[in-house]
Amino acid sequence: MDFLSRYRNLSVLVLVIFAQLLLLAYQVKSNQDVRLIRVWAVTAVTPLARLVEGARSTTGRWLETYLFLHNVVEDNRRLRAELGRLKLENQYLKSELATAERARALSAFQARSPSRTIAARVIGAGVGATSRVVFVDRGSTAGVMRGMAVITPDGIVGKVVAVFPTASQVQLITDPTFAAGVISERHRVRGTLKGQGHAACRVEYVQVEEKLEVGEWFYTSGDDRVFPRGLPAGVVTAVRNGNPFKEIFLAPSGLQGGLEEVLIVLEGVHQPLPEAPRTAADMHLLPPPADADPHSQSGLRGPATDADRLRERYQAIGAAQGHKFGEGAPGSKPPNFNLEPPPAAAAPPAKPPAPAAPKP
Repeated sequence: MDFLSRYRNLSVLVLVIFAQLLLLAYQVKSNQDVRLIRVWAVTAVTPLARLVEGARSTTGRWLETYLFLHNVVEDNRRLRAELGRLKLENQYLKSELATAERARALSAFQARSPSRTIAARVIGAGVGATSRVVFVDRGSTAGVMRGMAVITPDGIVGKVVAVFPTASQVQLITDPTFAAGVISERHRVRGTLKGQGHAACRVEYVQVEEKLEVGEWFYTSGDDRVFPRGLPAGVVTAVRNGNPFKEIFLAPSGLQGGLEEVLIVLEGVHQPLPEAPRTAADMHLLPPPADADPHSQSGLRGPATDADRLRERYQAIGAAQGHKFGEGAPGSKPPNFNLEPPPAAAAPPAKPPAPAAPKP
């Protein structure tokens, strides 16, 4: 120990040289060109480098994912805003298209109707839960007067009850105080159309014995001096017998599509009621028999009457004088019907039947 402590530096040098010789001997024996110091350095640094690289890649992926998600959120927000804008634009275009179609329908109806009308737009409704009035943007400056009819191409809407310089108040047909004279299309039943405060109306004062069917249309009769005759009022939805009148419920046709544009009748012209549609289908009939009377209806007639015998007498007189009925020229001499018709030729006597041949 004293020797080592005395020659410590020399001892360390000897140990280092000996260790170097051993390492050189190991390197020569393993036939490697890489220095051992580099092997040791790489071996020592590899775990730290792996740790640093893992931290770097994890951080990079997190940052990349964050930035990607941030961009996705921004794109999603932008697309949502674009979708909302397109929806509003689509709704606006639909509204404009519907308005244009209604305006075109009103123009076509005005051109076709004999009454003089003026177009108006609904700008507000009456105040109150039971209110059945609307305001339109036409008033006295446009020639509107109190009591004028308000209609659409689908049917009647109401009548003007108050007039202002630039607006008018219209009472709808669903108002409980509204009344108008109507007549049915098929059976020509007259009644009074009255509102009930909701979507349906009633036709009152129709006798129980009157014939009326569900689905039959009612038109204005013109008796109320407000609506011109021939305008559609609505279709019957229910019919019940009451006491003393029928209970008839009607769906007003003029309010089915909503109210935005209407027509105010400035000068009404009565129109004829439309003809009721044929309910019976066409039937196939065979031609009459060859021996049937051509002047009879399908040959189905009973015994000859006095009129038939008189017609046959005149035909016989005309045939005897050479006159053809329906072919005489203007101013020609008619047959003399005071003469007696020629006697009918006697029928030849029937031949007697031939004798039967004798049996063998």
